[in-house]
Formats: sequence, C-alpha cells, structure tokens
Amino acid sequence: MFSKILVAFDGSDQSKKAMEFALQLTKTYSSQLEVIHVYNYPRFILGEAILPVPSYLLKEQQDYTKLVLDEANQWIESVSGAKVTLLHGLPAKTIIDFAEENNCELIIIGSRGLGGISEIVLGSVSHNVVQHSKIPVLIIK
Repeated sequence: MFSKILVAFDGSDQSKKAMEFALQLTKTYSSQLEVIHVYNYPRFILGEAILPVPSYLLKEQQDYTKLVLDEANQWIESVSGAKVTLLHGLPAKTIIDFAEENNCELIIIGSRGLGGISEIVLGSVSHNVVQHSKIPVLIIK
C-alpha cells in the first residue's frame, strides 16, 4: 500500500501512538520506515532585536533531543532498514520538506505534540502538515 512511511516523533504520548501505528503498517505492508525528530530553538524577539537564547535553555533542548533520539532508535531497532533523522527548523515545514525530498508516501503524526502555547496562537504542527502536505497524512489521536 505505502512503500515508504514517515513518522514524526517528539517523545509525546501522541507521537508514541503514531510510532506504534507506523510500526504496525510497516510490518503489514513491508514498508520502509523513516522517523524524524524536528527541533527548533526558541527565539526571543524584542522589537526588531533577536535576543540570544540563554545557554541553560539550549542545554535543556539538547538533553531532551538526545532522549527523544534514543527512544526513537529503541522503537525501530527490530525494523530492518528503518532510520531516525534529526532535523532543525520549523516543524511542519521541515516534516513536509523531508517527506517530499525522500519520496515518502504517507506521513503519520500525533494529533498533539509538545508544542504548548504556540499551538493555540499559530495552529498545531499536525494541522499545518495536513493543510500543506501533497501526500496523505494520518493523524493519530
């Protein structure tokens, strides 16, 4: 059905459910599995100035990213040919761009990640992926 599946993984409960579903599809249809984690450092903007991110926030982000990558690799260790990729950028755009560049045929994403208040203001990552993707997107609740 789908020869190449992309799952977005951020360590949230919803992304874990998305990973479970992606693994089931991968086994059922002998699909290739791509897992990505997208990080985006917070930006502090004051007027026209962009303030540097405090080093303790960068350290927390790096520590969390390492935990997420380790967990993602544990999920896929028994799946032949599966790989985890770490990317930096705006999550929705980065997910869509990766899917297009790597000829993925399906994106699987959790309905809510770890976005916090920005989801209310900007719209959720999953919503943006659905709105802008040229390939099918499966949102897992």
